Amino acid sequence: MPDTQTATTELTSQYTAQVAGDLERNAKEQDRIGAEIDALQGQLRALQHDHTVLTSMQKALDSTDTAAQPAPEAAATPSVPRQKTTAQPGAGKRVRAKKTAAAQGGKAVKKPATKKPEATARTTAAKAAQPTLVELIRRHIADQSEPRSAAEIAIALGQAHPDRAIKTTVVRTTVEGLVAKSHAQRTKQGNSVYYTTNNPEPTTPATTPSAVQPETN
Repeated sequence: MPDTQTATTELTSQYTAQVAGDLERNAKEQDRIGAEIDALQGQLRALQHDHTVLTSMQKALDSTDTAAQPAPEAAATPSVPRQKTTAQPGAGKRVRAKKTAAAQGGKAVKKPATKKPEATARTTAAKAAQPTLVELIRRHIADQSEPRSAAEIAIALGQAHPDRAIKTTVVRTTVEGLVAKSHAQRTKQGNSVYYTTNNPEPTTPATTPSAVQPETN
């Protein structure tokens, strides 16, 4: 009887350890797949944003080309000087006055048409010249000497770029995308997750001998 109880206890312990291991692997797999989904969603949003910016630039450039074409009023003005052949006194003055007024009217119509597309193009180009959130995060973690959490990265970027609404959830999704591409590393300390740059070359080679020497001695 004692042998049977011992065997049953050992079998129960084995099943318990196996179930615990399976649960842990299942949880890790869920975290990995969830991180990949979040990263893909972040990339999709970035592509959609770039598509919107490019579409706006295309519309602005098309408007500029349309405004550069001569207006119909300006093309019709050359027919006015033909009235100079009339024998009535003062007719030439009236024709010149009409021509001047038509030319001034044409300029007044052209100015707003050319300025608005240029201003729109400049604004759109300025927005497109801004670095993406992915670039900002990569630069930030590359400049840090220690790992940073998603909340710390979001706070730092929010202070450096107050004109951009940078949220912690978006930062976490984006940096997880960098981890999936091996552009960043993720470390876990307790319940907190920290990120650092994935740089294959050591940033401070001068400190390597001093760090290895105590171990070899």
